[in-house]
Amino acid sequence: VLAAWQRPYLNIFKHFRVEEWKRSAKEGDVAALTDTRLKGTIYRIRGSNPASSYLQLPRAGTQSLGLTGRYLYLFFRPLPCKHFLVHLDVTTEENQVVRISFSNLFKEFKSTATWLQFPFVCGAGREGTAQQGAPGAAPADVRWTCLVLDLPSILGLYLSRRYSHLRGVKLCSNLLVKNLCTSDLLFEPGVTLAEARLGDLSCRGVAPMPRELAFPVPRGKKWHDLYDYIRY
Repeated sequence: VLAAWQRPYLNIFKHFRVEEWKRSAKEGDVAALTDTRLKGTIYRIRGSNPASSYLQLPRAGTQSLGLTGRYLYLFFRPLPCKHFLVHLDVTTEENQVVRISFSNLFKEFKSTATWLQFPFVCGAGREGTAQQGAPGAAPADVRWTCLVLDLPSILGLYLSRRYSHLRGVKLCSNLLVKNLCTSDLLFEPGVTLAEARLGDLSCRGVAPMPRELAFPVPRGKKWHDLYDYIRY
């Protein structure tokens, strides 16, 4: 059950005050920028190889975030024509630490008892390109993406392990990141509160994206025309 302070969702960057760098760490070329389109601060992580620059939570590898939400949301954009890498360290109920990695460097899925490597295809959430592309450097027109990871399902499916909590996150170059969030709710972007009520989505555990996390949608535009939504 989610601890009260993690309900209904936890805005990780806000809660851990990433911009102060007391509970988070950065290495290499990591910069906070103001993005006028997204109306807020984003972090740009870039470097000649993915391991050389990164943003890490918590600051020390010996600590744990202790976040128990089922879904992890990553709001990010791969840098065009580059490779990026994301590591998530999760702890199982048996107290085993498993690393889940996503990258457009990986050519194929690989797994060991302690490491799952997923190839990431940029733009895979779009109509017509769904999983047709091969992993590789991000395309020039790569979009801001909401990546949703069902952590208990991933651990159960690939390793037959039971999920306990999210221990740490390491965002390596080359990418822009707006936020991270955990929740037991499945947020559906582009759905308004009124639409959610009409469609009775809450019965299925589906909720509209919280305003502080949502990507802005200009009047007359649709969310899915502007951004990508990928669920694992």
